[in-house]
Amino acid sequence: MSESAGETAALGYEQARDQLVEVVKRLEAGGLSLEQSLELWEKGERLAKVCERHLEGARERIEAALSSVEDDDTE
Repeated sequence: MSESAGETAALGYEQARDQLVEVVKRLEAGGLSLEQSLELWEKGERLAKVCERHLEGARERIEAALSSVEDDDTE
């Protein structure tokens, strides 16, 4: 179950999101030891950060594209 932070950070958005969904399902299902739950929680936190980083990058690209379009319109 232990996955390195580097492997998690290298995931694409969709992969990280799908893994995060699975982590949440497993945590919600219960039946895990405290240690297993903590490991899953930590993995979920890493996956959420990866998703957030991808979304922020997409947001920046959209803002740059919109800015470029607005600049073209004012010329």
